[in-house]
Amino acid sequence: MPIELDTSMHPDLAPLAWLLGQWEGTGVAGYPELPTVNFAQEISCTHDGRPFLRWETRSWVVDEDGNRGEPFETELGFWRPLPEGEVELLLSHPTGVTELYYGKTEPAKAELRTDGVLRSPDARDYSAAHRLYGYVQGGLMWAVDMAALGQPLQSYASAQLQRATATD
Repeated sequence: MPIELDTSMHPDLAPLAWLLGQWEGTGVAGYPELPTVNFAQEISCTHDGRPFLRWETRSWVVDEDGNRGEPFETELGFWRPLPEGEVELLLSHPTGVTELYYGKTEPAKAELRTDGVLRSPDARDYSAAHRLYGYVQGGLMWAVDMAALGQPLQSYASAQLQRATATD
């Protein structure tokens, strides 16, 4: 399904337009010293006419039948396109972590690495991450590698989502 650009959208957002909308799907997370978890996720990506996207994710642990259980992770943030296909992603987590990512966009792809991580005194050890997002066959796929808990950068989580509603 081709993406129609919203005429109220700031023109700088064109390289990220494929992220717009409401997304739903499932994924898996696993990391040394943490249990492997299957999760359901919802992502909301919107704009208000200014040159940034508002990003919100919510996820829940799911059982073997796909039923949602306890909340898993949530994040709030903003995508900020920069000149020449560069992009920033600012994210805050209720666990006391705020991240600044920097990277590149290509058609239907964004690859970012942490440029800075700020942790509150009681947040778990977490020092870096690498994120990859792609628009693949009409769906949103993402994968995250992280360095945390004394471990080097390695695979942490991935998910595949489908558009739940049209773009804003």
